[in-house]
Amino acid sequence: MTALAAHSGDAALSARPAAPGFATVRLLAGMMIGLAVFLGGFVIVEPAPYELFLAGLFAIWLIGGMRLSREIAPLLVLFTLFNFGGVLSTFMIDDLKRGFMYVAVSYFLALTSVFFATVILEDMGRLRLIFRVYVVSALVTSMLGIIGYFDAIPGFEIFTRYQRAMGAFQDPNVYSPFLAAPILYLVYGILNRSPSLLPLRAGALMILLLGLFLAFSRAGWGLAVLSIAMFYFLLLVNERSASKRTKYILFAAGGVMAVALLIVVALQFDQVSKLFAERAQVVQDYDGGRQGRFARHIEGFELAFSKPLGVGPLEFGYIFAEDTHNMLLKALMDYGWLGFLAWMIIVTWTLAGSFKLLFRPRPWQPYLQIAWVIFLGHNLIGMVIDIDHWRHFYLMIGIIWGCMALEARHGSEYRSPAAARPAGKNGARQSKAATGRPVPSLAMKFE
Repeated sequence: MTALAAHSGDAALSARPAAPGFATVRLLAGMMIGLAVFLGGFVIVEPAPYELFLAGLFAIWLIGGMRLSREIAPLLVLFTLFNFGGVLSTFMIDDLKRGFMYVAVSYFLALTSVFFATVILEDMGRLRLIFRVYVVSALVTSMLGIIGYFDAIPGFEIFTRYQRAMGAFQDPNVYSPFLAAPILYLVYGILNRSPSLLPLRAGALMILLLGLFLAFSRAGWGLAVLSIAMFYFLLLVNERSASKRTKYILFAAGGVMAVALLIVVALQFDQVSKLFAERAQVVQDYDGGRQGRFARHIEGFELAFSKPLGVGPLEFGYIFAEDTHNMLLKALMDYGWLGFLAWMIIVTWTLAGSFKLLFRPRPWQPYLQIAWVIFLGHNLIGMVIDIDHWRHFYLMIGIIWGCMALEARHGSEYRSPAAARPAGKNGARQSKAATGRPVPSLAMKFE
């Protein structure tokens, strides 16, 4: 399958003719990728359908001739080092099975990043597919959480936990950050796409915002606010039209008022207002104090100096009665110094390597902007929660690296004499400077 589909990204860049049957293969590949993304919103049991389906998808792509590009290879190497640190750390505990199983899941999720980056490089049109399906998945899981929260249908209470909506997830604190990326995608669509679909997009956005609110997750709320603010800033900075900037500002004001109205209406329910008053506190009882979350962080970082291989996967929770709830500490404790170093390089490379691309007009720019701010936001909330097994987090990494690979491929195509110079009368190719004509544009509409 991939043997045929592997050249679709190049086709978009260089306008090469497709092989016979290419359209059918591309359709089937897109359907499978879309289903994988959709299943990411349903992780109420483990192993989740997401893992099972992607495992089969990996096998199909490998059999079809999947190739790892040099632009994406560093991500695989770094994730391999990160998880090798977890393997070494596993020997620090007696329960080797528990440790190896945890690291195996970590490495599998890391491979999903490499997979998504690779399929995006093969065909950049898959970015649109991924985000569209992501929105549908988020809507379905949000509706489950909202219905369960208000007891609208008997039996749907399984989609709540501690009187908080959690959708088809195991924890509200994972469910709510899952909604951040599709929220940004809908915001962009409302601002820049067909007005005829504005009511549909606005309705979908209100559902996701209500689902997010009813999760009562401070991390989810903070991520949403920060991500929207950063994404809006990027839109304003990249927009050259004064009228469009004014439009963005007016929509922002209207959006704030609409969200405020939504919150006011929700707070009219006693069960909502009581839980909101409790969850709106910046510091909860379990955060502060001698045995609180932040005190454990300090003790954990001190322990890391005497444990270069870490204490073993999940062992921190047995030592301190609570999990790390800090991704940096998690890397040190579960993956050792090697894992911590690899993780820091992954985060730094992902953010810094794609930063300049946030300001380059490309077909994939809005997708990259969304994934970038969500990735940054997740690393910030990762200071108070563990994110190393969040499936959508690895999807964002894959999107960012896929876009970086597209940019690198585009740059090489642009600089290549064969791609950048149209044929002259004598059959030779002329440079862009000689003809005054640019290289063929990258055509992909953001929807």
